Amino acid sequence: MATPRAAVVYNPIKVDVEKVKSAVAAAESEAGWAETLWFETTEEDAGQGVTASAIRRGASVVIAAGGDGTVRAVAEALRGSGVSLALLPSGTGNLLARNLELPLTNLEQAVEIAFTGDDRQIDLGMVEIVRADGDSEEHAFLVMAGLGLDAKMIKNTNSTLKKAVGWLAYVDGIARSVPELKPVRIRYKLNGGPERAMSVHTIIVGNCGMLPGGLLLMPEARPDDGRLDIAALRPRGPLGWAKVWRKVAWENGVLRKSALGRKIIDLSKDVRDVTYLVGKDLRMTVEGRPEEFQLDGDEFGEARSVHTWVDPGALTVKMPAAAE
Repeated sequence: MATPRAAVVYNPIKVDVEKVKSAVAAAESEAGWAETLWFETTEEDAGQGVTASAIRRGASVVIAAGGDGTVRAVAEALRGSGVSLALLPSGTGNLLARNLELPLTNLEQAVEIAFTGDDRQIDLGMVEIVRADGDSEEHAFLVMAGLGLDAKMIKNTNSTLKKAVGWLAYVDGIARSVPELKPVRIRYKLNGGPERAMSVHTIIVGNCGMLPGGLLLMPEARPDDGRLDIAALRPRGPLGWAKVWRKVAWENGVLRKSALGRKIIDLSKDVRDVTYLVGKDLRMTVEGRPEEFQLDGDEFGEARSVHTWVDPGALTVKMPAAAE
């Protein structure tokens, strides 16, 4: 049996490479693995190409060291390969690591999980984006895909401020997006059903439920349930936005954590400014001009139509080893 080997795909802008190399060397030696392969991301290759190279060279696990964009690109290339993904969170959101409750700041612990952790199968969200000119492209996402206001917010977020204050920079992005705050009219089909119409400010398709800052947008979402959770936000004026905030921050984030709180939610009136849907396949087309689109917190340009679907169990992720 061949000696296992890890590969590290890292974003040189996000990580302290020498510190990571030191931690990896120690864990590699302790585990008795072969020498680790190292790949650097570039503007031309966000991680897909080098991850494919790591797979060809026999990597047993690929460690993604960077932000959410690096993690998404590595996962996209690992889809269906059987090669495990390990996370070294280094960005602003660290969305997948947060949703899986993996270490966010302990480098040595995160590296140890890569070499000694247990494998867990999770789903991948898939998306085909169709542009205004008819061109299309296919991508994977791990946490969320969004069309409308949330994508505009990401586009308008100041990158320098993001480096300085982390996820709080998105507040600035929201403020910059307010002048563009107009409902988007979409037509959609869920699970191949009849076509319906809806006006929204933003529609988010989730494989996981937690946003930056620990906000739980989709409390029922699980990364291994074989389905996508969908939230359509369509608040009517300032009061509507206040209701959305209460729903996400208070009901989803606080009340849902206790049995009594869940009973209170069941007895209260649902917030019509937030519509939740569940499915395995969603097709939506924008009426009027194309809208901004985002994947896992990275802007992906404007979309005329979007097809999202779930690929169940398509990704293997390293988790802390179970206690014996």
